[in-house]
Amino acid sequence: MSENEIFQYSIVSALMDGVASHGTPISRVLTHGDHGLGTFRNMVGEMIVLDGEVYQMKADGTVVHIDDPDVTVTPFATVTRFRPTLRTRAVIEGKAGLAEYLASLFPAARNHFLAVKLDGVFRLKVRTAGGQVEPREGMVSVASRQTVHTFEGVKGTVVGFRCPEYVMGVNVAGDHFHFISEDRQKGGHILELETEGEVDVAAAQMSRFHLELPTEDDEFNEAELKLQAQGIKDVEG
Repeated sequence: MSENEIFQYSIVSALMDGVASHGTPISRVLTHGDHGLGTFRNMVGEMIVLDGEVYQMKADGTVVHIDDPDVTVTPFATVTRFRPTLRTRAVIEGKAGLAEYLASLFPAARNHFLAVKLDGVFRLKVRTAGGQVEPREGMVSVASRQTVHTFEGVKGTVVGFRCPEYVMGVNVAGDHFHFISEDRQKGGHILELETEGEVDVAAAQMSRFHLELPTEDDEFNEAELKLQAQGIKDVEG
């Protein structure tokens, strides 16, 4: 794939229906991108892909570097070969403030995708999912047991995407970001975010989207995959 093209494995509606027992090796995902996010088999923890390295952020607060991407499987991931087309610095107040700021940077990107990376010092609330307790348990049920952590004055990196409204159910419409600390010891899916002073902002607008669906997967084949827009919004925060 070329630079700043999205590659996605499976769809978020599949996670909503509990399709998470199988997937694709993370090594395959990394052939398509070096920046992104996702989850792991059985929705155990949050995935962040940063500079081509993959980390699993678990509900117990630990972070694991994935050093066996050939055998570690993801049921859902979104990545890109990130090459920023815009770099700047900014103070961000809240997720809504970040949404407004990105819209001001890319006024013609309402119906396009954005890849985003922030580096600096943050105050955040993040969540990590503990995973399924039984096969085909849906994401709403899994998220009901999520662990929430609050971090103050932590230096690190925010990685994620803005997706247009029309992909809801395929991906998560709007902003979807994960965080990992500089020391790679803490992180998760971002629920709340503010910066402490200015942070470095890097972003790129994208217009090419590549989707690969699971094959030979009974869970995916038998799932209803009906749009659960409100459920997705509730889970993703």
